[in-house]
Parts: sequence; C-alpha cells; structure tokens
Amino acid sequence: MASPYQAPPIPKAFIWRRAHSLTGLWLVIFLIEHLLTNSQAALFIGDDGSGFVSAVNFLKGLPYLPVIEISLIGIPLLIHGIWGIRYLFTGEYNNFSTDGSAPALGQYPRNQAYTWQRWTSWILLVGIVAHVIHMRFLEYPTSAQLGTEHFYMVRLDNDSGLATLSRRLGFEVYDQAHIQQIEQSLASRPPVEVTQETPEALIAAQKSREEQAWLKALQKRPLNAQQVLGVSQSFGIAELLMVRDTFKNPTMILLYTGLVLAACFHAFNGLWTFMITWGVTLTANSQRGMRKLAVVLMVLIAFLGLAAIWGTYWFNLKH
Repeated sequence: MASPYQAPPIPKAFIWRRAHSLTGLWLVIFLIEHLLTNSQAALFIGDDGSGFVSAVNFLKGLPYLPVIEISLIGIPLLIHGIWGIRYLFTGEYNNFSTDGSAPALGQYPRNQAYTWQRWTSWILLVGIVAHVIHMRFLEYPTSAQLGTEHFYMVRLDNDSGLATLSRRLGFEVYDQAHIQQIEQSLASRPPVEVTQETPEALIAAQKSREEQAWLKALQKRPLNAQQVLGVSQSFGIAELLMVRDTFKNPTMILLYTGLVLAACFHAFNGLWTFMITWGVTLTANSQRGMRKLAVVLMVLIAFLGLAAIWGTYWFNLKH
C-alpha cells in the first residue's frame, strides 16, 4: 500500500540559491586560474611574459572555444550575477547605527563581512561588465591571414620600450604612415579577375582577397598620432601587448586594483560561506580552520592579481 505522505516540492528559491552557490564556487576556481595566468605577464620569473603567452595560446587553441566561454564562464556569471542582484536589493545590513527600531550589531566580524560581500557585489557588477567590454570587445586583437600565416593586431599607445620589446618578443610595429603605404601599394595593383579557373588564377584571386582582408584588419581601429599597431603571429603576444598597454595607464591601474581586491574578498569570503552552506564545515573548529585557509588564499591570489596590474609594464616589460 502506497504511503499517503508526499514530500513537498523543493522551493524554487532554494534551487536558485544552490545554483548561485555552486556557480560561485566555479567562479572562484576561474578567478584563481585567471589571475595566475595574468601574473605571468608581470613576475620576473615569467621570462618576458612567456608563461602568459603559452597559457593564452593554449586556451586560444581549445576546440569550440566560443562554446566553452559561453557555457563555462558566461552562463555561470549570468546565473550568479542575476541572483546576486536579487540579494543586493533584498539583503538587510545590521552593522550600522540605527534609531533603535532595528538591531545594530557592527561589533561582529561576520556582520561586517556580510556588508562587504554586498558592497563588493556592486563593484564587481560594474567592474566585470566594463572589463569584458574593454578587453573582449574594444581592444581585443583583430586578425587576418596571409597565405598560411595568421596575424593578430592590437592598438597600442606608442612608447620607446616597444622598439626593444619587438625584437625580443618577435612582433612588428606599424604606425599610420606604414599602413597608408600598404594601402597605396595594394591600390596601385590591377584588380585580379578570374577568367579561367586554373590553379594559378584561383590562387592569385585568393591572395588578392587575403591582402584586402589584411588591409581591412589593419584599418579596423583608427590610430591617432600617438598610437601604433602591434602585429604578431602569436595571439598570446598580442594579448600580452594589450595587457601591457592597459597597465601603463595610472587610471586603469587604480580601477583594476579596486576590481581585483573586490573580487578576491568576494570570492574567498563566499568560499567560506559555501563550505558552511553545503555542510562541509559544521563545527566551530572546522569553520575557524576554513576561515584561515580562505584568508591565505585571498591574500595569495590578490598578490598575483596585483602583480599583473602593477608589474606588467612598470617592472617587467617597460623596456
């Protein structure tokens, strides 16, 4: 005989909270990988950023990379962000002075941490959107192919160090005059018409199309008098130049410093609460031990992130 008792359905809010928690754990792992990779652009043991270049080229070479980026980064960020915004508007703080109608418990560190978790959420909400727009769209390397060779191009503010770096890292520096020379050279050639589909004619037509695509890529982002184009056959080197160019700007250094510090606190304070939420650390001793571990990880990963921000240009790749 079947039991008349039926378990109540799991509330949707509970499911979404657990999804928010799990995506948070995944984003902590991604943050560690991201800042570890970036730090190799700055630390002297990175050998002119070769570790960064190798890591970026490995990731660029993954099959179905857009699908990986959307499914393993974009969707978890979206889930965590949407539910996090709900927390921002429904969470209540109790560590500030009040008129007596609500408790003021600011003397407790966990209440303070809860408040900082909400504040860093606002910083991350704005900062991550700006970071993606800047690095993934506005300054992301353009690309073109000539024959069997693939080239990546990134717009840079010119400085004296690019000349010596170009020899060490193996990239070319084009200014606006150089690009105009290429344009005039291609314009002076007669158009290629395929009258007969012979191998020679088809190859010549393909070469002409590739040269026009090459010129279009060179002209995609207009240069002012103080800017040049870094051109490399390595996507990793183009990314390294973009990171170097970003972090020689004092304003960007300060903005990204705030973003990294907010991300590290949010991530590892969230990791501590994750371990409690999922029943991994239930005793007071285990929670204290996990808090110490979270603080150590927070400091270590923040150091790696700040090393990339402050060291890529000013210490490692200035000349």
